Amino acid sequence: MSSFKPASLSFHAHSLLLFSEASIMKVKRLCKFCDIQVTTCAGKGICNVDCGITSICPNDDDVCVSIWRKKDDNVTFDTVCHNPAQKLYGLVLEDYNNSKCMMKERKGMGSQFFICSCSEDECNENIHFNSNEDLQVIPVILVSLVPLLVVAVVVITFFYFYRVYCQRHRPRVDLSEDCPILIDKEGSDSSSTHANNLNHNTELLPIELDVQVGKGRFAEVYKAKLKQGSSVSEEQGFETVAVKIFSYEEYASWKNEKEIFSDADLRHENVLHFLTAEERKMHNQYWLITAYQPRGNLQEYLTHHIINWHELWLLGSSLACGVAHLHSDHTSCGRYKVPIAHRDIKSSNILVKSDLTCCLCDFGLALRLDNALSVDELANSGQVGTARYMAPEVLESRINLENIESFKQADVYSMALVLWEIISRCSAIGEVKEYKPPFGNLREHPCVESMKDSVLRDRGRPEIPNKDCWDHDPEARLTAQCVAERFDDFEDLDKLSDCSDSEEKIPEEILVVDEKQLRNYSQYSAGKADTKSQGP
Repeated sequence: MSSFKPASLSFHAHSLLLFSEASIMKVKRLCKFCDIQVTTCAGKGICNVDCGITSICPNDDDVCVSIWRKKDDNVTFDTVCHNPAQKLYGLVLEDYNNSKCMMKERKGMGSQFFICSCSEDECNENIHFNSNEDLQVIPVILVSLVPLLVVAVVVITFFYFYRVYCQRHRPRVDLSEDCPILIDKEGSDSSSTHANNLNHNTELLPIELDVQVGKGRFAEVYKAKLKQGSSVSEEQGFETVAVKIFSYEEYASWKNEKEIFSDADLRHENVLHFLTAEERKMHNQYWLITAYQPRGNLQEYLTHHIINWHELWLLGSSLACGVAHLHSDHTSCGRYKVPIAHRDIKSSNILVKSDLTCCLCDFGLALRLDNALSVDELANSGQVGTARYMAPEVLESRINLENIESFKQADVYSMALVLWEIISRCSAIGEVKEYKPPFGNLREHPCVESMKDSVLRDRGRPEIPNKDCWDHDPEARLTAQCVAERFDDFEDLDKLSDCSDSEEKIPEEILVVDEKQLRNYSQYSAGKADTKSQGP
């Protein structure tokens, strides 16, 4: 017996250790958590609580709770985290094991009072009312709709067979030239339909992290390797990838960027190739996995490289095309898409690809410009971005929420500053100085108030004077599509790149170009040595 006890004790100690580790790794609940706020929910059917705040519940045992009250004409919602072992407003939570928040009326609360609780992440966002009146009305509605349903089925069937008949007798048109699928041989270009539809949340990709290559406010970026045997590695040709790692507290930023990237219509050669998103709950982390661009971001590239005219055209035109694609409400095939405002365009959020074109990345602050968004929803998106690149109306918090185009206009202002950065490092337009960011006279990370002084009070801009893209009036700025088209007009000037690589500047006779076309980038005076520029 004496030899058995230590083994038994060791077994129990090991069990306690495993239990302790499991307790430590237990993931806390995510719930909608807003103060009491007015709602238009009528207390019937399914309602959304319209709470924009997601909270990590403080206690491991907390569940999500929603409360609907009506007193006279005042109707409110209240969303909280709460431990079901304790009473809430004197009531015991009895239904918290549900996956949905099913409302139950409680009497004697001084008003019409409904409460529900549930135990899945953010399950208190959509709440369900089930009343006896609703159950009685359903059969009546069904009986009334039967004749309409029969007619609808007949009509749909007729049109279906008519469409099949037309398709069989219609000549086929090959759209492959109009709507190509953009695939880069190196696997570093636009997102393909297959890549955007990857879902490895149930089976994590075999990834080995290498070195950290970037760090931002919300996440860290690592170079990583896909191990052999991965379906992505075999089908897409990816061996090296980039992994953007968000901490557990930055779930909202990860979720927003994942949703933006997951839109198949986002795919474009000038948008970072997205592979998949993963929840690494074992490490309390959220991952975004994308193509890896070894040249790094545009700011790093311009810091270490002086560029010629051809390289300026490649970088600038691809940047404009990427922003124009985000802002467009149609794909290149003519299919409708929801426009997107990036809201944090800057040279460090733009990657340089192997062919020296740009691709946009970091969509953590991006906003889908859905026409269904209300003014209040747009207002709740907040004053976001990097102060150095903020448009005047963003710095002043006076962006026009009645018009979603105003978000695009703010992006164009930021893009203009990046174009200035590119131009300032081009040897074809004159003397090239050491790289400096826009408003380089300010400290490394200027605050909003400092930028207000420079941009609003002093109406300051970088050296280049004309400013169609960074005009103080948002309505006076060019669109990203217009900038992209003007870059297309410059394509014929690519032959100037040979001149810019030599000590001799661009010849005078080639510089006689329509001033309206060139006013956003460069205007050269007579002579080979004297060159001046004017801007975005």
